Amino acid sequence: MNKKELKFLHITGILDGISLLLLLSIAMPLKYFADLPIAVQITGSIHGAIFVTYLLSILIVQLRIRWAFKYSFMAGVVAFIPFGNFVFDRFIKKYDAKLA
Repeated sequence: MNKKELKFLHITGILDGISLLLLLSIAMPLKYFADLPIAVQITGSIHGAIFVTYLLSILIVQLRIRWAFKYSFMAGVVAFIPFGNFVFDRFIKKYDAKLA
């Protein structure tokens, strides 16, 4: 059961990282340089939904695997840093290997 939760955290973390990068590197420039605010509205909405799902997956892992609070805190903080989720994903893989 623990592997399922960590896999879900891994997937949502990667999706959150990708959506943040798309928002910052494509949608924001389109909004300000091409006068297309719809790009941010669409990408921002998608990113917001993925972000909430990522936060919920952190909570699920915290409760079911009984992660230390510092891991959950780090997982939440890296979501605000571009490429942060990709770096944190390495930690998730190492943690998952320990459980096996």
